[in-house]
Amino acid sequence: MVVGDFAIELDTVVIGAGPGGYVAAIRAAQMGQKVAIIEREFIGGVCLNVGCIPSKALIAAGHHYQESIDSTLFGVTTKEVAIDFEKTQAWKDNQVVKSLTTGVGMLLKKNKVEIIEGEAFFVDDHTLRVIHPDSAQTYSFNHAIVATGSRPIEIPGFKFAGRVLDSTGGLNLKEIPKKFVIIGGGVIGAELGGAYANLGSEVTIIEGSPSILPTYEKDMVKVVLDDFAKKGVKVVTSALAKEAIDNGDSVTVKYQVDGQEATITADYVMVTVGRRANTDDLGLEQAGIEIGERGLIPVDSQGRTNVANIFAIGDIVAGASLAHKASYEAKIAAEAIAGKKVVVDYKAMPAVAFTDPELASVGMTVAEAKAASIEAKGYKFPFAGNGRAISLGKTEGFVRLVTTVDDNVIIGAQIAGVGASDMISELALAIESGMNAEDIALTIHPHPSLGEITMDTAELALGLPIHI
Repeated sequence: MVVGDFAIELDTVVIGAGPGGYVAAIRAAQMGQKVAIIEREFIGGVCLNVGCIPSKALIAAGHHYQESIDSTLFGVTTKEVAIDFEKTQAWKDNQVVKSLTTGVGMLLKKNKVEIIEGEAFFVDDHTLRVIHPDSAQTYSFNHAIVATGSRPIEIPGFKFAGRVLDSTGGLNLKEIPKKFVIIGGGVIGAELGGAYANLGSEVTIIEGSPSILPTYEKDMVKVVLDDFAKKGVKVVTSALAKEAIDNGDSVTVKYQVDGQEATITADYVMVTVGRRANTDDLGLEQAGIEIGERGLIPVDSQGRTNVANIFAIGDIVAGASLAHKASYEAKIAAEAIAGKKVVVDYKAMPAVAFTDPELASVGMTVAEAKAASIEAKGYKFPFAGNGRAISLGKTEGFVRLVTTVDDNVIIGAQIAGVGASDMISELALAIESGMNAEDIALTIHPHPSLGEITMDTAELALGLPIHI
């Protein structure tokens, strides 16, 4: 290889080192390809550095703080509980985020993936240019996987600066706000709203649609709203955010509800109204790659773009912006390049909101089954009927199974309750494997455990409930 005016030849190149990119690179290397990965900012991408992982760290810190100041239910009384938020943030950054991103870097090296720092631009469908602050290099490639992720959407009147934050800014605050306003009550807004409420903030969530967490069933959202009410979180729905005025030591947010103007002043305002695909400034048009609505790249069932040797995965293609979706698509694309007969199948794609309590869903809802002309019925079992949930003092919520009327095949599930993020995997496997309610009911679940709720729900679907 010659560095300089000549292009360095690459077999498979991956652009972006997030949960889609680094997984694609490792799987491609496992398939025998010579792989390079290009990253302009940080290994691990948004998810590991300023998204999924650090947000869960703050959520966990909020839970520990709340349990410290209020455990009288268990006969535990504490005095003078305090939180050193600088230490919390240092733990999040150094012991959680850094350990994971360092681990990803080691995995890439272990699999002999070359890491190239810089920003990639396509020159044509077999050539790209990588720009680094102090250098530039041209590379030729046989195959490329684009995994550049997404970024927060900035709305008019709320320019990200000072006390107007995006989700990254919200995760990296140096202090716990006394008053905190969140524009957007989707998963990110609801999760961080709950986290800061647990840490002691007075939180107001302003949402444009009629409900927060609009992608989840109403009875699931109600469980979260009930918890918000206990914590004093104010939720304003069907509201239009108009403007944020940075006062230096505070920020005033103007919004409109039912035609009436209103204002609220807080320490910070965080905007979480969605994310935009990072497909601009990549030179995709130079490579002949088609770009569709909202900047998303159309792909086939293997992640292939309209240019046969270039693939796209994750937030830049259609579907939910989920890290595990990106990782799943990454493996498909890498194996397709290797000649494997693989295609994506989203039948059992779980989604989770790390709210209080947690929400998780997979497969179809009853309404979605009906819209698809599938005769289905939902069966719901409460956490309050489970011994483990009672012993944890976490009885809010339920498990619901959606099964076909004819043969009780499980086609969907929704969970609202403690541990929902872990419990949903069993039901994802059930849907992926084509199991019916009897398969779950006949599977021995340990006692006492939250998993028993899934078994109890399956028995309810069979008309043979024991604990309800």
